[in-house]
Amino acid sequence: MKRLLHGLALVMLAFLLTACGPQRQSVFPPTITIQQMRVQPDGAWQLSLRLQNNSYTGMNYQSIEGSLQVAQGIPVRVHAKFDLDVPSFAGDVVQVQVLPTAAMSQALQAVAAEGSAGSLPYTLNGIVHCMPNLEDHPDNKNPRDFPLTSNSFLSPVPGVPNTYR
Repeated sequence: MKRLLHGLALVMLAFLLTACGPQRQSVFPPTITIQQMRVQPDGAWQLSLRLQNNSYTGMNYQSIEGSLQVAQGIPVRVHAKFDLDVPSFAGDVVQVQVLPTAAMSQALQAVAAEGSAGSLPYTLNGIVHCMPNLEDHPDNKNPRDFPLTSNSFLSPVPGVPNTYR
């Protein structure tokens, strides 16, 4: 019986010591989608990208490097640098300018002619560069690069010209 109590005491001591260790930092890839797209007077597209932080800690998002493909056409470069602090399980929006190809603009015009019933598929691929907030974890200065892939559709916003969601 004494041996069993000593064994149980050792197991409980080991359990208590593991609970004294540093808090685990659970960091997960963000979800990035096009929240809104506006066609500018010069023909450029202004994308409002929604960055949804899926981590248990706040993250500082620094840049996006990738490509936007519309309707199976040739992808165009999407690149933006910014300094965006997003709390855990929250989201924020960043503006990115994109220069579409002629085929992308024609596909968008065809969808606009259909009205709100039209939709244009898109794929956003690339990498988002970020770092856990130093306020939450001052000892962790480990930058993270997460792959991003977003597939969805853009449809005209009724009553708002040159705007798609």
